[in-house]
Amino acid sequence: MPAKKVKTVIKLNLPAGEATPAPPVGPALGQHGLPIMEFVRAYNEKTADKKGQIIPAVITVFTDRTFSFITKLPPVAEMIKKKLGITKGSGKSGREQAGKISRQAVEEIAREKMGDLNCDTLEAAVKIVEGTARSMGVKVE
Repeated sequence: MPAKKVKTVIKLNLPAGEATPAPPVGPALGQHGLPIMEFVRAYNEKTADKKGQIIPAVITVFTDRTFSFITKLPPVAEMIKKKLGITKGSGKSGREQAGKISRQAVEEIAREKMGDLNCDTLEAAVKIVEGTARSMGVKVE
């Protein structure tokens, strides 16, 4: 049996276990003729244990209107906000601080996220996490 032909890849950041057919899910899948409720049900089952987090889904759409998807770890910004217990970063990063994060906490996030990051060493992963923290207005100590 030949491999299915890939039509497109859709990336969505969705709340774990709480995805609904409302935007952004409905329009993104609907334009490719995919069964929206089937995806929502499958995504919510797969992420039910991670409720309260934002879990990215990478959906591969095939030409025969079937799909497969994988979930990734939460975005680095979400992990930083969770560690600090804040709801959002600073609106004016560089001028206003949203909080402070320790070097150790940055390393923990980098270690956890290592598989999804585009780097080989922990040092590079730490720099990526520090950059995200800086752009959110969070000071790294």
